[in-house]
Amino acid sequence: MVKFSKQFEAQLVPEWKEAFVDYYQLKKDLKKVHLLNTDKNEELICPKTLFSLKKFLIFRSHREREAIQVHQKFSSMANQEDLYQTEVMDQFADNEAAKEFFGQLDLQVNKVNQFYRTKEKEFMERGQSMKKQMEILIELKAALRQQLREKGSSRGSREDTSISGSISCGTDEESNRSRREEDHARGDTDESEEVGRSMTMKIIEDKKLRSSLSEHFINCQGKSLKVHIPLTNPSRTFSAISYLLQDEHLVNKKGCRLHINKTKLRHAEKMIKGAYIELYKGLGFLKTYRNLNMLAFVKILKKFDKVTNKQVLPIYLRVVESSYFNSSDKVLKLADEVEEIFIKHFAEDDKRKAMKYLKPTLKRDSHAVTFFIGLFTGCFVALLVGYLIMAHITGMYRQAQSNTFYMETVYPVLSMFSLLFLHLLMYGCNIFMWRKTRINYSFILELAPKKELKYRDVFLICTTSMTVVVGVLFLHLALVSKGYAFTQVQAIPGLLLLSFLLLLVCPFNIVYKTSRFQFLRVMRNIILSPMYKVAMLDFFMADQLCSQIPLLREVEYIACYYVTGSYKNQDYGYCMRTKYYRDLAYAVSFLPYYWRAMQCARRWLDEGNKSHLVNLGKYVSAMLAAGAKVAYERETSLGWLCLVVVISSSATVYQLYWDFVKDWGLLQPHSNNLWLRNELMLPKKFIYYFSMGLNLILRLAWLQTVLHYKFGSVDYRVTGLFLAALEVIRRGHWNFYRLENEHLNNAGKFRAIKTVPLPFHNIDEEE
Repeated sequence: MVKFSKQFEAQLVPEWKEAFVDYYQLKKDLKKVHLLNTDKNEELICPKTLFSLKKFLIFRSHREREAIQVHQKFSSMANQEDLYQTEVMDQFADNEAAKEFFGQLDLQVNKVNQFYRTKEKEFMERGQSMKKQMEILIELKAALRQQLREKGSSRGSREDTSISGSISCGTDEESNRSRREEDHARGDTDESEEVGRSMTMKIIEDKKLRSSLSEHFINCQGKSLKVHIPLTNPSRTFSAISYLLQDEHLVNKKGCRLHINKTKLRHAEKMIKGAYIELYKGLGFLKTYRNLNMLAFVKILKKFDKVTNKQVLPIYLRVVESSYFNSSDKVLKLADEVEEIFIKHFAEDDKRKAMKYLKPTLKRDSHAVTFFIGLFTGCFVALLVGYLIMAHITGMYRQAQSNTFYMETVYPVLSMFSLLFLHLLMYGCNIFMWRKTRINYSFILELAPKKELKYRDVFLICTTSMTVVVGVLFLHLALVSKGYAFTQVQAIPGLLLLSFLLLLVCPFNIVYKTSRFQFLRVMRNIILSPMYKVAMLDFFMADQLCSQIPLLREVEYIACYYVTGSYKNQDYGYCMRTKYYRDLAYAVSFLPYYWRAMQCARRWLDEGNKSHLVNLGKYVSAMLAAGAKVAYERETSLGWLCLVVVISSSATVYQLYWDFVKDWGLLQPHSNNLWLRNELMLPKKFIYYFSMGLNLILRLAWLQTVLHYKFGSVDYRVTGLFLAALEVIRRGHWNFYRLENEHLNNAGKFRAIKTVPLPFHNIDEEE
């Protein structure tokens, strides 16, 4: 049976961990009470008196109420929060230990109450603002439908780019709205002035919509609204430039008419829908917070009664049950209201459809996946051993003139796939460790919980793909060793690469379509930086590309080799002799750092945080270092060597500082953990020191470019693959600590849900 402490740890909201009951500390305090109580019992009680003791406890049960007394106080703050303080009577083996326990228990109850109040207030305010947003959206959609009906059949068939209508405003309750409309229709000036001062939008009923549109109930001196859609993609960015020449107000002061772009209305509806999903998720977290904490208090009080042979559970439990976090029902009511709104307006009155969005069910792990991982791992190892034996016999990886053709044409394909799936394997290991340490990587990277890849899925992709790759290359090498002409078998590696590319863009719902298309979208966002708004997943993936420059250069060479048709005439040196290819090598070396630098620039423009400019400087230094290394490879002169050493050393120091201090949050001089940080997800401190040292060593892999150290007769391309693999391993190692630091930042701010921006804004209030 699993202990409650482990269940509690597994079910709590990771970002709110500090706000939950400190069950571990309460158990430590209870252990002190237990030890002292046990020592005293050993002196006073013998085994033969146990039965008489039980009878004595029954007769004394009515007096146990005097064991503790819980007093309720009110804080001096304006919100008058209730605080609890327990008075311990002289009935315990060690009164000081009991006082310490109940002091800690009171502290936990007060902490839970305070946090619950804060989050409840936050969600209630969010719910009220979203309700107003929903009312505006409903009215705008009703105005659109009315306008389309008025246009008639001939004009209504055309797509219209704007909506015209009117808005009725007021601050009274729903029951008085019909009366207010009649007063408006009679020209009641007093009511009109009241409407002019108010701004709450009203849902117009269909039967009164025509009269509302024609009579212009809005006061022309009323407040104005505008629609704000975040510029997350190039189309919105370009449309925003043209929109500067247009009026974006929903309320026009001249005609008191309403104008809004239909596309904006659709985006606004999508934003409100996403905001409701996040609100419902937050309310679910708060319900979990209440239930788990209540259960923790019950468990620890039961343990206390068992240890001390007292009956304090009924006394203290009444206090906990009547406390605010357990007695307030505002969250439950708001959750029901959100469900009703979502079912009605976003799910076409289909509750099952609505629950798929509000409560997505996670797919269960299949044992078949684990079976196939083992199967393909065995196949991969067997094929790899066979391939290496055959390569050793034929001497393909030795520095010999006869093997140059194979190393220049086939080996880049193997190298490219090896680096790609090694990186994917490291990502699978990252997911495993993030889940084990309860780092909420899905929330940080904004992955859909229902569709994201689990670590078993990632391992299955790696093992299956590498089995296919090594199997095809084993077949190719076998055909070459048997004397088949290169021209007959040279298309095999190219067909292998083409097959993977076609699978990546396959539109059918097979082989993790959601993840494949998400990868393509992220790559599009990276390539078109800074036109797209930068999400965490975008710059996280761009950082991965910065460690895959050797892979990109292999892709560049393979594309040139097969696109130009060099594989037909066995002219593998054509691409190396072409000036355009050599110039493209510079671009490929720069591109990942350029994309990442553009993302930093976009984040600085969006957020105004100057640290993004400093981060941009890091990638500029990396671009200079990459360019110097490419130039040194082409011309190995002393001048270029000195330049490579100076620029690469400076860039390495810059990158190490950013890795340790900014990305990992370590090297804090005043931390409780020497030169680390206060909060650590891993239990052993030496792991962090070892990781910093390992990251330092792997960052210095560029020294091979300068030293040109040779490992016996092994071809230099094999050495290059080994160093590139070390960089991929370093990046996978870096990924864990990067998301650990991001998770701790979220936990420090108790940020467990996304804050979705709302589309409709009151201009007058902003001014």
